[in-house]
Amino acid sequence: MPERIAIAGDGQMAIVLATSAAESGHAVRLWCPLPGAAAPLSASRRSPRLPEIELPRDVQVTEDAAAAFANATIMLSAIPAQFAGGVWKRLAAVAPAQAGIVTVTKGVEVVSMLRPTQVLRDAAGPRPLATLSGPTIAHELARRLPAVMVAASDDAAFATRVQATFAKPWLRIYTSGDPMGVELAGAAKNVIALAAGMVDGLGLGVNAKSALLARGLAEIVRLGVAVGCKVDTFFGVAGVGDLATTCFSPEGRNRTLGELIGRGTRLADALASTQSVVEGVETARALRGMAHQHSVPTPIIDAVCRVLFEGVAPADAVRELMGRAAGAERIA
Repeated sequence: MPERIAIAGDGQMAIVLATSAAESGHAVRLWCPLPGAAAPLSASRRSPRLPEIELPRDVQVTEDAAAAFANATIMLSAIPAQFAGGVWKRLAAVAPAQAGIVTVTKGVEVVSMLRPTQVLRDAAGPRPLATLSGPTIAHELARRLPAVMVAASDDAAFATRVQATFAKPWLRIYTSGDPMGVELAGAAKNVIALAAGMVDGLGLGVNAKSALLARGLAEIVRLGVAVGCKVDTFFGVAGVGDLATTCFSPEGRNRTLGELIGRGTRLADALASTQSVVEGVETARALRGMAHQHSVPTPIIDAVCRVLFEGVAPADAVRELMGRAAGAERIA
């Protein structure tokens, strides 16, 4: 059955999913959270952040939250992690009580250390929740290149519904009952991608970056196990699949920002050079806090934090990591 989909956010994934859902026959409204953003997008049907895709004419673009969310059957949150709580506390007043929320956010709230679905639960109350994640570079999705995602929820029926709603011939969607693991994998891979970009900026080669990916995955798994996630999740599409894409794609925003820092650019200047929110920066703080809270060693995540926030040079951080005692390899 066709759904009535309300999308919070106008970033790349919001544009891609709005377009694909509308093309599948669903009614789609896209809500722009920033004043003045809706009119140009509604008129041009193109976003400067994703110019290769044109929004279908039947996708309604608005700044009026009440109009966007009226009678929605599924709501999609494409709001960055550090802003999602505040935005959804406002949207809760107009969000239909029975409508479930799907989040595509890949981050962890710094102060609370809450994952996106936890933030949504606090802000919007009890309702079906799911996370939709995977190795999805938006510019490739815009070109309809083959991709795979995972719809994860504690509510199996809702995960299946999300799967059916957003699947396309070029977008295969699996379901999962481990939303915690899928969300943690999506958030943590952004932090490892920052480190991978620093390796690129320093010119350390593919050997070093591949080793970083492998040991970064070990940190993600250790942290995930400590908080109750399923190990298998981290070796699937939303885990190692997304990690590999983000660390190696030249279009990944976290990897790109890390590369600038590896070349000597200050964090503030690197952030100012991009039009998009780079989730891994603040998520690094949150994951370091979570790891310390659970007594999990995360040397790569710690090193990223020292480079970003404590003035440690990327080359010095690499030397510290390489100088650590080497024992038997283990994952968890």
